Amino acid sequence: MILARDNARLTSLLDRAQKGLRAVFQPLVRLDTMEVVAHEGLTRPDEHLGGISTPELLNLARVEGRLGEFELAAARTVCNAFGAQQTSGRLLVNLSAQAFMQESVRPDDLIAALSSGGMDLSRITIELTERDIVDEPARLAHKLGYLRARGVRFALDDFGNGHSNFEMWNEIHPEVVKIDRYLIHGLAKSAERLAIVRALCQVAETLGADLVGEGVEDVDDLHVLRELGISFAQGFLLGHPSPQVCERISETVTTLLNRPSITVLPCLRGPVTQRPMHLGHLVIDAPALCAQDSNNEVIAMFARLPQLHALAVVEDDRPIGIINRRLFSERMAQPYTRELYGRKSCTAFMHEAPLLCDVRQSLESMADILRGQDQRYLSDGFVIVREGRYLGLGTGESLVRRVTELRIEAARYANPLTFLPGNIPVTEHVARLLRAEIPFTVAYVDLNHFKPFNDQYGYFRGDEMIRLLAGILTSQINPRSDFVGHIGGDDFLLVLQSQDWEERCRQAVAQFNQRAQNLFAEEDIARGGIVGEDRHGNTQFFPLTTVAIGAVRVTPPFPGHPETLATLAARAKRHAKRAQVGFYLLAGETP
Repeated sequence: MILARDNARLTSLLDRAQKGLRAVFQPLVRLDTMEVVAHEGLTRPDEHLGGISTPELLNLARVEGRLGEFELAAARTVCNAFGAQQTSGRLLVNLSAQAFMQESVRPDDLIAALSSGGMDLSRITIELTERDIVDEPARLAHKLGYLRARGVRFALDDFGNGHSNFEMWNEIHPEVVKIDRYLIHGLAKSAERLAIVRALCQVAETLGADLVGEGVEDVDDLHVLRELGISFAQGFLLGHPSPQVCERISETVTTLLNRPSITVLPCLRGPVTQRPMHLGHLVIDAPALCAQDSNNEVIAMFARLPQLHALAVVEDDRPIGIINRRLFSERMAQPYTRELYGRKSCTAFMHEAPLLCDVRQSLESMADILRGQDQRYLSDGFVIVREGRYLGLGTGESLVRRVTELRIEAARYANPLTFLPGNIPVTEHVARLLRAEIPFTVAYVDLNHFKPFNDQYGYFRGDEMIRLLAGILTSQINPRSDFVGHIGGDDFLLVLQSQDWEERCRQAVAQFNQRAQNLFAEEDIARGGIVGEDRHGNTQFFPLTTVAIGAVRVTPPFPGHPETLATLAARAKRHAKRAQVGFYLLAGETP
């Protein structure tokens, strides 16, 4: 009896919901003209149903075996409300595969629902929603034929998330494919999402489908969609769902879209397929010693575990030292050492300052250890801890090998030292600006007297100086409109759309010249430079390393090739170096 009452209550709720649905409409915009050309019709339950949501009603209808019936009621509600407003443009109606595959839903029922309110079927696009997995896309495609014959078009909804897949795309041949919000939201900041969407653009062109970017909330994402050639967009930036259809987008959005600049596309800083790795992937499960253990016990443990390169010494589970197998064996092999020290504490031959690394530390961050002056990790390895407590050991060999592999792989996409975009991304970005015919500035950045510094202090310190310059340049630009490229060695290229580009360049020069002094020894700072050899091997005094920036302003008429600008910027940089000034603007030369 209780089950019967529950079923009756659910049936009553669905009956009331179908009668109490109301329609709302969200605009769909054509990106080349920014005109509202269609609306997606959605349904919302009335408040008297106790706050139940549309997805909850759909799930309830599925459980009760009435999903097709409920969707037809929703379609009638949307078509009636849209037809009553006598607006132009297309109407997008959501229907699941069940509405076509269930025997209880007849073709005439679908046609009648979509014709409600006097709607012309040729103005309707059905969005195939993600509510169910479609086991037989080819069979579904056949079921859609009778509506296609009456002028109805079809859209594949939420592609890139959920059940949409390329089999559905290829079998159904939709006129429209809506790219899921997951791929669109943050598109302007994600090189990975950008790569996927670019690939979808190629597929859509081949299969003859228009693309819609869903979930657009940021103007930069919209700029990228337009540049990729995607036809349509939809999202809160363009319009929220409303009972009244939207005739045009707001002037605020139009103003933002017409700004005289282009969005800087994100560049890959490593392979798309690169998985995040941390020291937990290198940990060796090894026993630890305590201060009470003797050196004889160390000998026994090394004999029992021949694969271990070292042993950690802990106190209250916290590492206090490490015993290197090779060094320990050499000491104990000396005459009388075992007799004298065999029963004494193992702390006699331990290194009291082991290299401690947290298990969650990324392998990429360990590159700083490889560049450091303390190279003990090569023989001792390092101790891996979790929240300060001993977890296991790591070897220098495995660390060097894995970090090197990561760097080699990353070098395919960006400069391996700074991970900034290299020559190809720089050239592509300049070409985009030239095609858009937008004024911008190209600035060539180079270090003065860097070679003598590198020779005097070594490559580790030289790399540190280059990374310092990269960090300052990156912090000084506006990432939305400005671009920093590392084209090799100590050479960088800035592509600037910011109105205050000159002030940004001068700030970068001042910051570097001040902070770079921290990389010199006190005596070199005191005398204002270092004594070293020039490129011909002659001893010479060189001033402290500073930075020089040469800039070229690019205005109409625009050159046809990006390489022309790089040549002029390099000439401006040479002027800056010869004149011994931090910044130089090459004036009076047409690119």
